[in-house]
Amino acid sequence: MQSTPRDYTIFDKFNFERKPVGIKFLLNKPDGINKLDTGLAFCEMFRKAQDSEPFYAKKDNFACMGSLLLGMKDLEPIFESGEIGATDGIYQEARANRRIYQDIPKLAKDTVRYVAFSPVDKLSFNPDIIVFTASVSQAEILLRALSYSTGKISTTRTTPAIMCAWLFVYPFVSGEANYSITGLGYGMKARKVFPEGLMLISLPYDLLPALTVNLQEMKWVLPAYALSDDERNDYFKKATEGIMKRYLDS
Repeated sequence: MQSTPRDYTIFDKFNFERKPVGIKFLLNKPDGINKLDTGLAFCEMFRKAQDSEPFYAKKDNFACMGSLLLGMKDLEPIFESGEIGATDGIYQEARANRRIYQDIPKLAKDTVRYVAFSPVDKLSFNPDIIVFTASVSQAEILLRALSYSTGKISTTRTTPAIMCAWLFVYPFVSGEANYSITGLGYGMKARKVFPEGLMLISLPYDLLPALTVNLQEMKWVLPAYALSDDERNDYFKKATEGIMKRYLDS
């Protein structure tokens, strides 16, 4: 693992109630951090990492589908058949549940043996993804920062079951940001990992440099947000008139 992480102190400005977490997928055991001493679901590991010392997990620590998504185990036919999701009532029939297994992102078999977790302010490695737990107002700033310099559209992909695949694996393999809301994912909701209504935003490593630069440059609270209705109408009118004048004068 690289020992020198990037500077993410710009995230301190958000005053997140729950710290962002860096996650790294590894073939070899990481140095300098301890192994998780219990079995947890993938989403529970993420939650634990928000207020703990950095740690890593192995196959025997994953008390859920996480080890299958990470290529640590083979996916058993009983899951891919869709019978589990139909029995639990998540889907009407097995045929509906089995469709998700054609699309759910997974890592290649035996390419990941360890997963390292760390709150961002204690990172000793460059993470493959950083996952934020944010209020809607904080999420608005993060998502706007993603498109601030590119205009790129934000999209989200998820399924009611195995949402962890879309939150933790999809951004890493696709290079795309992804987000969801606590309370939408079956396993996370059943385990009561978070209260409902928080934004979960997962960003891959290749989007993080532009994100941090954009956060330093852009206005976090736009002028129109602080105006009354009358003030806002006047603000938009003057802005439009200024743009039109420059256009007509050119």
